[in-house]
Amino acid sequence: MGMNKNTVLAWATFIMILVGVGLIALGAFKYREIAGYGFAAVGIGFFAIAWVFNALKGRV
Repeated sequence: MGMNKNTVLAWATFIMILVGVGLIALGAFKYREIAGYGFAAVGIGFFAIAWVFNALKGRV
């Protein structure tokens, strides 16, 4: 059972969402100072990239 383009994009989307949630959680719970805002911003960026990956499924 091989992985086609859509399966690769689906896994990439899933991994990006996990990393994004992890970064937002780090910013919210571990680094509550100024660095927390940076972690949260990067986590939101990961969500945006995951959204693009999800939108590309079936088009690439």
